[in-house]
Amino acid sequence: MAPSGNDVEPFPTIEEGLPTPSGQERPPTSNSSPDQIVNRPAASSSLSGRLRRASKGFEESSVPEGFMAATGSLASSLFSMQSAVSLRNKPNDEMSPSQLPSADANPTPLETVDAPSSAETSKVKQENATSTSEAEPPAAAPFDNGYHFPPRHTFAQSSKLGLMAFWKYVTTPLGFAVTIYGLNVVAWGGMLFLLLCNASPAMCHPDCDDINSPRRIWIEIDSQILNALFCVTGFGLAPWRFRDLWYLMKYRIMGDEIGLRRLAGINRAWFRLPGSTDLPISVGPDNIGENSARHSPSVIPYPETAIPDAPLTGVRARPTRVWKLDLVIWLMVWNTFLQAVLSGFMWGMNRYNRPSWATGLFIGLAFTVAGIAGYIIFLEGKAVNTVEGVPVSDEDLQRLKQDREKGIFHFNNIKDKDMTPKDGKEAKR
Repeated sequence: MAPSGNDVEPFPTIEEGLPTPSGQERPPTSNSSPDQIVNRPAASSSLSGRLRRASKGFEESSVPEGFMAATGSLASSLFSMQSAVSLRNKPNDEMSPSQLPSADANPTPLETVDAPSSAETSKVKQENATSTSEAEPPAAAPFDNGYHFPPRHTFAQSSKLGLMAFWKYVTTPLGFAVTIYGLNVVAWGGMLFLLLCNASPAMCHPDCDDINSPRRIWIEIDSQILNALFCVTGFGLAPWRFRDLWYLMKYRIMGDEIGLRRLAGINRAWFRLPGSTDLPISVGPDNIGENSARHSPSVIPYPETAIPDAPLTGVRARPTRVWKLDLVIWLMVWNTFLQAVLSGFMWGMNRYNRPSWATGLFIGLAFTVAGIAGYIIFLEGKAVNTVEGVPVSDEDLQRLKQDREKGIFHFNNIKDKDMTPKDGKEAKR
């Protein structure tokens, strides 16, 4: 029978100062003063842990690309952004397109006993495959691991694949933001260009150079909008740009290889470390932990998981010249400096006393340095894809197989062109 409320024995209070079973004093009770409570480091520890994780994430995060750099990266990796399946993810990744199983390898339910002999059919196919293989030019042969670059597409096919890749990029949050940003830059920049060319004579009232004419007013509006757009990348990306400059200075001035390795991991899409060609072709982010101890740390990005994916072709791209990395980083920093100067003119002076040359000069300089950096990223990214390969879609694999059976060969390079030198020697892949 349950005891009544009056019969319940009160829970004994804990007396302060009594030793615990382990011999330690008990913690103070709720009656203790706030000054006596010492067991409160959990909140500060949690905050410091979050700050450390945020700091580490910032140190290792890829640089958010500006408009020109993002354009260069997108243009150099259109093939990689297609909705294609890499040969490494296929069960037959060790086989060339000519070795993939044929649809006729197994009889279908529609075949009957009266059908032609399958042995004779297989013999004919093997003879055709042998003769086809003998006629295949060396430049069209698959790589040792069976990889073959996608065949050359028609203009319509290229346009379709390019639009698909662009759509895939636009549907990402970063891609959508960069696209909207780029459209604004192009639209307002185009309008400013037309105004400077006097493309609208109706706005020249009383004349084109009058300070109060609609033309000059809209030139000021356009210039202020473009300046604000450029401030988004010039100032918004400054923390990452100066972080990269700090890593570069650690490498150039202090000789710290970790700085260069960090930059290699951040720019893994287009930069390759000196000596990275000595790494086994199978080493990638998934298995670098098993192989890192066998190689010098200087050829592996930091952190190690930032190493580029294993090359599809089985051949690693040549090391990137480090001065190109220097140039890209310095150009991005100079873009921020030039944007600061431009903003000083645009916000510190009005259109009545601002020098007419200041706006055009610094907008042009800021745009030029960012454009050069984006062009370098484009060229180096394309060079990496040319050597290490791009993913191949199922449709392209099927086309390679069918064309090979018909005696139509595709040269095994990213352009699908005969790259053999005129002296007859096979070009190096």
